[in-house]
Amino acid sequence: MIILGIDPGTATIGYGVIRAQLQKGKKQKIKCLAYGLIETKPDQSFPNRLKKISREYNGLINKYKPDLIAMESVFFFRNLKTFIPVSRACGVLILESAKKNIPIIEFTPLQVKLKVADYGRAEKKDLQKKVEKILNLGKIPKPDDIADALAVAICAVFAKGNGQGSKN
Repeated sequence: MIILGIDPGTATIGYGVIRAQLQKGKKQKIKCLAYGLIETKPDQSFPNRLKKISREYNGLINKYKPDLIAMESVFFFRNLKTFIPVSRACGVLILESAKKNIPIIEFTPLQVKLKVADYGRAEKKDLQKKVEKILNLGKIPKPDDIADALAVAICAVFAKGNGQGSKN
């Protein structure tokens, strides 16, 4: 199963692509295939930023052909000023996934920390170290948006079959 993990945003969207071999009763085999950022510039008009997000996101989908999209939920943002634009960007991502009939599962930051770091209140650095270890990367992926996207993808593997997350 190929999972595309997304840490949503408008200026930067972190993504991580993993392959998980789900084995009943055994430890999951998880391999990192790719990670990076979709970036937009603040001086671009917002519609043009959304177009760029859509174009690059579709490129990722076409290249990696994910079976599942795992996305961090935006419903837990603390800043209303960023919540609305990020929600709009998420709408683009969800629509593009729906057009290709790729299921999406959303996780709160708490769920991601609990599944990946075994502690819902884990510090960001602890979560990043777990991502590095689980994927055998040799170093923590930077910036934080990438590590978060990979953590969301890993969370989807660990939560698979447990009925956790919220499906769209």
